[in-house]
Order: sequence, then C-alpha cells, then structure tokens
Amino acid sequence: MPAWIWIVIVVVVVVALALVLGTVRARGRRISLKQAPPKSVTTAAPEQGPPVKGGYKAGSSISFSSGGGTAVAEPPAPGIDEGPLVGEDTAVPRDSPSRSIVEVPLPETVPDTVPDTVPDTVPDELVEEIETAPAREEIAPTAGRLSRLRGRLSRSQNAFGRSLLGLLGAGTLDEDSWTDVEDTLLMADLGAAASAEITEKLRAEVAAHGVSDAAAARSLLRKVLIEAVDPTMDRAVRALPHSGRPSVLLIVGVNGTGKTTTTGKLARVLVADGRHVVLGAADTFRAAAADQLQTWGERAGAAVVRANQGTDPASVAFDAVKRGIADGADAVLIDTAGRLHTKTGLMDELGKVKRVVEKQAEVDEILLVLDATTGQNGLVQATVFAEVVDITGIVLTKLDGTAKGGIVVAVQRTLNVPVKLVGLGEGPDDLAPFEAAAFVDALLGD
Repeated sequence: MPAWIWIVIVVVVVVALALVLGTVRARGRRISLKQAPPKSVTTAAPEQGPPVKGGYKAGSSISFSSGGGTAVAEPPAPGIDEGPLVGEDTAVPRDSPSRSIVEVPLPETVPDTVPDTVPDTVPDELVEEIETAPAREEIAPTAGRLSRLRGRLSRSQNAFGRSLLGLLGAGTLDEDSWTDVEDTLLMADLGAAASAEITEKLRAEVAAHGVSDAAAARSLLRKVLIEAVDPTMDRAVRALPHSGRPSVLLIVGVNGTGKTTTTGKLARVLVADGRHVVLGAADTFRAAAADQLQTWGERAGAAVVRANQGTDPASVAFDAVKRGIADGADAVLIDTAGRLHTKTGLMDELGKVKRVVEKQAEVDEILLVLDATTGQNGLVQATVFAEVVDITGIVLTKLDGTAKGGIVVAVQRTLNVPVKLVGLGEGPDDLAPFEAAAFVDALLGD
C-alpha cells in the first residue's frame, strides 16, 4: 500500500478523535437552566442582648434653623421603631417589589467644562412630579427619639478609650508612654496636628494636677477631647422656611457614603415634625438613585421631582425648587449625583447645579456626606468638595462600624465646618444630631 494512503488514514483518525473529544468536553461544560427544587429555609430571629454600655446617647432631637437663625428645640417625645430598613446608597429597600430588566441608554461623558447656559426647566415629557403617596407610613414626632440609640459606637470605639485610659492611669508617664498616647490618637484618625496638640494638652494637665486614679484620668481625657471636638459650633440644620420661601438644601458626596439614604432620613425627620418637604432627585447618572429617593418620599409623605436617567441634573434641581416655592413647602432637599472627587467635569457639574438653583432661591445648606470608615481619605474628598461649593455642614455615616471616630475632629479642623449629623445604622430613624459630649462619652465608654 502506498505511503500516502497511510498518511491519509492517520490524519482521518486524528481528526475523528479530536471531534469526539471536543464533543465530550462541550457536553461537560453545558450549564443547566432548569430551576432547582426549592429548599425549606428557616431563619432564626437574632437574640436580643442587653444594651451595650458606652453607646452614643444623643440627648435631644435634630435641631433646625431658618437660614442661620436660632435653632428650634423640641420637647422630648417617644420614638418609633417602624419603617423601611434601607441601607446605604448602593442598597434598595428590602421590601421593594422586584423590577424587570430594561435597557437604558447610558449618559454621555460630562465635558471638563460645564456651561451655565442650561434650560430653566426640564421638558414636561421628561419630568415626573411624584405626589405624596396616599397611604404613607405613620411617623411619630422625632423630638427625643434619637436618645434611644444605644451601643452603636461602643462596639468598636471603646477600644480607643480603653487604650488612652490605660496609658494615662498607669502612673508616671515617660517619653515612650506619651509617644504611645500620640500614636493612639493618630490611629483614631484625629490627624497629626490634632494628635500632637491633644497630647501636649494632656501632658500639661498631668504635670500641673497629676492623675491619681482611673476616674481622674477619665475626667481629664474627657475634658480635653470635648474641647478638641469644639462644642461651641452651631450644629443646627438650616431647613426651615424664611422670607416667604422654602429652605433649600443640597446633599453632596461620593457614591456609597450614604448620600441618598441621608436625604431620605432627613426628609423623614422633617415630615415627622409637621414640615412640608419636596425632594429633588438630581442624581440622574445612577439608575437606582431616583427610585430609591422616590421610595423614601412615598413612605415619609414627601413630594418627589425626578426625571429620566441622563437628564441635566441642574434642570431637575431647578424644577424641584420651583415646585417647592409653588407648593409653599418648608424645605427642598436635593440629592445630587455622587461626584467622584477626582473627576473635574463632574465637580464642575456640581457647581453648575448650585448656580442654576440660585437663579430663583438661595441655597441655605450644603451638607457633605462622608463615610467615617474611609478615615483620612474622607478628608481628601472633603477638601475637594469645599473648593467647588461652600460646605456648611458634615454628615458622618457608618460611624457605628469604625474605631476611627477621630475623623470628627480632623474634618472640622480641616474645613472649619461643624459635623451636624451622624448615621448610626441602617434603620430609617438612625440619623442622630451630633453632640460633642455624647460623642466623647461614647468614645471613652462607661
């Protein structure tokens, strides 16, 4: 038999084997689309332990003022536990109905320079003015209810207090001990300047008066830390009407810090105090932002102005303020897009939102929402935002999940702006007024 015939036979056999092997492997990789049979799952309710000592205990409700006026204090009243358990910006309320998948066009890249020439209003076919839901949740008065928050900070913050109290109460402190004190303050994110300043104050107090026991050490440390937090700052939120128009608040911050959730929680507080609130869903870049804010509005009883994804945020903010003035609202809360502080074009867009809103109403409050767990990275964000808009107050979220509570001192010193509100959990009422003494007590523990 000629050699070429053998070669042909060998090639045919090799090809056949390759086809068979490929078919077998392909079948092994097939993904079954059949639905697995349901499994019975039983979820046990978490045990309710005793309250943890040293928790953050806000002694009053959130105070409001009208354009820098006198804060309005309310008498204590019982709180509520009901409400949607809504997470941070990336979360959707747990009991919201599931949505089908739809394709939406992505917005074009925002140019580096954003012009001020924008239409005063969004076309009618793009804007939806969501009226107050007829069956909204019953919200009890908020005055005094935040004092019920217990143990949120103490889970991780007490380690900071124990470390400092252990060092100060150990007796005679040498240079190594004072270095450890300063290092502990640095690790709590107070910043280098504040840590050095507090350490020097502690050294001076110890040298002048001495520390005889643990109680004296705690009293000394509490005094110095409260001074560092600065209890004299005005922490009232300017959210009350004045001059015949509603107060206008811009809520700004990076996505994931809890910005949209903070907007909804603040609206809930205002509505519970009998205020008429309009929400502006000006975050038109993130698909879920408007839906999430609408859910908050429907449950609290606040009107919501929103538009299609990709619509000019400044126009939506303008229409929200226009709606608030027409309705005689007490406050207009505008949730802006989660600006990446490294993107110049997006920061310019935020400045444009403020300029367009001010064509018809002054912006009374610009609250910057920061994630307390980011530590010194949050200071970078705060500095860049302050260069674009005049920040008037800070909201620190996720403060219950970090041992770095010193960020309060650091951000106030950096911006010379007070921390006005703190977020202490996922519940709808876990937004508390910031109080210097209560915060320091939570850091040190009982």
